[in-house]
Amino acid sequence: MDAAQLRATQAPIKERYKADPATALITLRAKGSIENEGIACKVETGRALAVAGLHPATGGSGLELCSGDMLLEALVACAGVTLKSVATAVELPLKSGYVSAEGDLDFRGTLGVDKETPVGFAEIRLRFDVETDAPQDKLDLLLKLTERYCVVYQTIKNGPKVSVSLHRV
Repeated sequence: MDAAQLRATQAPIKERYKADPATALITLRAKGSIENEGIACKVETGRALAVAGLHPATGGSGLELCSGDMLLEALVACAGVTLKSVATAVELPLKSGYVSAEGDLDFRGTLGVDKETPVGFAEIRLRFDVETDAPQDKLDLLLKLTERYCVVYQTIKNGPKVSVSLHRV
């Protein structure tokens, strides 16, 4: 897909959203089921079933996916797609590229070993390595727009309002 095809594909969508902003409000959902065996949760990914379990640092076997890894994988996926889309839109040719994310956790918080230790990532680092002949000012624009339009990055960075409920079935 080139920039013209991307614009042509997105133009009617953008127009619909401008004309009727309510059509742009979509609720994304994720579902999982708590299994009887082990400490695990099967997550429907839309393409396959993923089984999430405890990280080995909290007593897990390492056979199931760690939800922290899944969060970083979602960030990498979204950031990579966004980077490629922005590069296409601004006609910045990429010969190749890699996206990586790493995050620091102190499992004392998760395990309740130290009540002062926060639960969750203390820091997340997202990195892009791209092979291109584009000038630095275009690369700076690429990074700025990728940060601006990456849904997962912005969600992590800005911390949306979250609510939790428990229901008996």
